[in-house]
Amino acid sequence: QVQLVESGGGLVQAGGSLRLSCATSGRPFSTYTMGWFRQAPGKEREFVAAITWRGGTLPYQDSVKGRFTISRDNAKNTLYLQMNNLKPEDTAVYYCNAVNIATMQPLFDSWGQGTQVTVSS
Repeated sequence: QVQLVESGGGLVQAGGSLRLSCATSGRPFSTYTMGWFRQAPGKEREFVAAITWRGGTLPYQDSVKGRFTISRDNAKNTLYLQMNNLKPEDTAVYYCNAVNIATMQPLFDSWGQGTQVTVSS
């Protein structure tokens, strides 16, 4: 069983920054491609960014390119998402999960509680 604990969200004005963290346990974190997903109110959960176990990044979602940066620390079993120049449309609950790189879909069935990001205009 994998445990995923997201943190770092909050309320920020447009143009501001936040850094999300995802602490993992129960699975060998360093062997998985990991990613961030988000779900806005009334919308489906969507892929945001992913990073391979070696630290190579996969293509970001178009709407966050140039603003978000994914990173990981395998020694700490932790995934990060640096979000800069935030926009109101980035408002969502953000989740982490392992990523199936063939489909860019989440790999684990279980999810953490997510962390709420709210961007005011």
